[in-house]
Amino acid sequence: MSAETITLTGLPPRRAQRILFIHQNFPGQFGRIAASLARDPRYDVLAVGKDGCPGLPGVRTVACQLHREPAPATHHYAKPFEAGILYGQACLRLLITVKEKGFVPDVIIAHPGWGETLFVKEVFPHARLIHFSEFYYHTDDADVGFDPEFPSTIDDRARVRAKNALQLLNLEACDLAVAPTQWQKSLHPRAYHDKIHLIHEGIDTDFMRPNPDAVFTLPNGKVLRPGDPVLTYVSRNLEPYRGFHIFMRALPQILADNPGCDIVLAGGADVSYGARTADGRSWRDTMLAEVKVDPERVHFLDHISYARYRDLLQVSAAHVYLTYPFVLSWSMLEAMACGCLVIGSDTAPVTEVLRDGDNGLLVDFFDTAAIADKVCQAMRDPVKFYPMRERTVSSIREKYAFEQGIVGYRQLIRTVSVRGRTDAT
Repeated sequence: MSAETITLTGLPPRRAQRILFIHQNFPGQFGRIAASLARDPRYDVLAVGKDGCPGLPGVRTVACQLHREPAPATHHYAKPFEAGILYGQACLRLLITVKEKGFVPDVIIAHPGWGETLFVKEVFPHARLIHFSEFYYHTDDADVGFDPEFPSTIDDRARVRAKNALQLLNLEACDLAVAPTQWQKSLHPRAYHDKIHLIHEGIDTDFMRPNPDAVFTLPNGKVLRPGDPVLTYVSRNLEPYRGFHIFMRALPQILADNPGCDIVLAGGADVSYGARTADGRSWRDTMLAEVKVDPERVHFLDHISYARYRDLLQVSAAHVYLTYPFVLSWSMLEAMACGCLVIGSDTAPVTEVLRDGDNGLLVDFFDTAAIADKVCQAMRDPVKFYPMRERTVSSIREKYAFEQGIVGYRQLIRTVSVRGRTDAT
């Protein structure tokens, strides 16, 4: 929906607290809390996303559109900032129209990473702004330079440092912020730590749960069930940031030591994080050229439906999750919620959730032999790990169910609302 076609009819009485969500790919991380507030008559909810964003049933969503892309001549260190200015400008124009239509939010909950919230206070100066502070870039001790196979250059380090210009403006502008893990919070400058609250948005642990009757049918017709020797690996895209290259190099030993197992990889061929290959091939094609595997036992599924993804996790005997020190994937939590024996990399923030020998197994990100050994242990004696898998499920249900995320966000809304009333008196 473009700004010119906004219709905000049927606004409730002003006694309803008005909440504005801003996320370029709305709903993104805000799906559960936005849906919860939209069902509550005490709130009037509106969302802003980029043109073509998924949207959310029951939540009115309007879209902002760029009038141009960053200029080709802009210095490449500055292009992300120019893009942020452009998205901020597009959102500013949209919000002016929203205000003219009569919607003035009390609280704004936003992912600021692309720049949309840069100028929201110019339109709504009295609204309380909550930012989702997902990641603050570092040139050391995080993702940049972590993998010696892809060393960072001085140019990379300068570019990454420049990216924080937008993040600093975001931190300065917000009233409060949210980080999903303690490690992700710790990356932000200490001067802002008091602003940042630790709230994970959570996952659907009622949908993502063990099912002893689960069935997953492979493209070749083979049917997999719980108890079968099935190794799983899932990522939005198969790429080095999520350890795809390391996992592939562990496969020959895993296949040799477990002749009856099937290995199922689900993920796309694009790049979500990090660099593309030098020759333009997908990382999947690059690694298949390096590592020869039996296509009858190693199954690549590309993107699959959420229901099939859940079924896949429910039949898994072991699940490998590898990541650079970076944002934590929902997929690891969902695998644990489904009762998978997760073999995770000994990297932040994985270690906040997965406790070695208690609710999963940790392994050095780069140690392919150790990864293969852990998988072999799981395949060789699955009964031994049943108690661990039960603890895995309970640990996620206790701390990472989306209901707890909703409670956390609702408390934060009350906090900024009280502060807003105090400031106004």
